[in-house]
Amino acid sequence: MLDSVFGVIDLGAVVLDHQRRVVLWNHWMSRHSGHEAGMVVGRDFFAVFPELRGKRLDNAVLQALRDNFPAVLSQTLHKAPIPLFANHAARTSGVRIQQAVAVTPLAVTGAARHCLIQVSDVSAAVHRERLLRDQALELRSQTFSDGLTGIANRRHFDLAMEKEQRRAKRSAIALTMLMIDIDFFKAYNDHYGHQQGDDTLIRVAGALAAMLQRPQDLIARYGGEEFVVILPDMDSASGARVAESLRQRIAQLAIPHAGAPGGHGSQRITVSIGVATQAPHQPVEVAALIGAADRALYTAKRHGRNQVVIENP
Repeated sequence: MLDSVFGVIDLGAVVLDHQRRVVLWNHWMSRHSGHEAGMVVGRDFFAVFPELRGKRLDNAVLQALRDNFPAVLSQTLHKAPIPLFANHAARTSGVRIQQAVAVTPLAVTGAARHCLIQVSDVSAAVHRERLLRDQALELRSQTFSDGLTGIANRRHFDLAMEKEQRRAKRSAIALTMLMIDIDFFKAYNDHYGHQQGDDTLIRVAGALAAMLQRPQDLIARYGGEEFVVILPDMDSASGARVAESLRQRIAQLAIPHAGAPGGHGSQRITVSIGVATQAPHQPVEVAALIGAADRALYTAKRHGRNQVVIENP
């Protein structure tokens, strides 16, 4: 009866005696290891799997037999310790079953202590967890990324701005932000159509993002044809230089804009940029910093566009 039960259970079951010799080897182990019970019963388990000598499972068996101490191998550190395979193709390619392994001491009447090694196939669970993790990452990416341009979206900007403003206040460092607007973009859409308008938004966003070299800098699509850039630990003068580099980069794209008023930027796509900085030791509310950058942007647009204007809160 016991042999029948061990034969049909859907996990590996191996019983070792006090000399680590195999006394029970169920059908699951035969199927996934390629070793029939008749080949391994009576042999040292670690002679069957010599690569496991000195590894965590070897130590767990020793503790179970010597100290009566059970153990569960960490799946994080020991994903597939025993060479077990789902089928012949997997064995040929070397892809092992993902495993959960437990070692349990067994008291045997009239005999020295034995131990039970239980092996569960957790490949499906691991695959599900990986899918869930990938889906969570994808969902997070969708939550914080702009669907058209792929850069950060307004929600991401709002959270990052709050965090950076608190850090700037706490560390008494400067915080600069840029508000960027594509000049005459409504006229561009009217002239070329919204599909080409979207393509141009993607190109402009990519060019702006590529210019930001520091990992802590963030560019986000604020809405429509407006973008914002967060420049932590950067003063107003440095922020203005970054803004000017961004303005020049967009001009260098030389994207035709036949719908722009005559003479403007040689009828090419350009941007206007407003710069605002929270000075060290002079923290302001996020709304005040955004408001100053927005006012600077509209000053740039009123004064002819395709330029950088600074207005600090």
